[in-house]
Amino acid sequence: MQVSGSLMETLRREAQEALPQECCGILLGIGTRVTEIVPTGNVHPESETHFEIDPQALIDAHRAVRKGGPQVIGYYHSHPTGPAHPSQTDRAMAAGDGMIWAIIGAEGEITFSRDGADGFEALSYSVTPS
Repeated sequence: MQVSGSLMETLRREAQEALPQECCGILLGIGTRVTEIVPTGNVHPESETHFEIDPQALIDAHRAVRKGGPQVIGYYHSHPTGPAHPSQTDRAMAAGDGMIWAIIGAEGEITFSRDGADGFEALSYSVTPS
């Protein structure tokens, strides 16, 4: 995986600004290279401990792909009081569709995982210059 330093900082900022709720959004890119993020509303009724990406934002992102925009390669969300690893709730909600999940922990750590048929697989990544 590759992600720019500026996008990493944007993810951390999104998490901080959403407190005490979980932030969430869409990862766009090519293959395993994240080229941009799309912050979205967290529409889950228990947004302090769960996330749900605004469905309209997902529809819009997929429409943009059909018009030649970057691919939807995954999603991100924060754990305001927990570590940057998939939680039991994340595991229960995961679709097993091969998408990349970025999770921002309470201390600002960011991890990336692939949501596969057998659960989450941790991905290594490099931070590229902005």
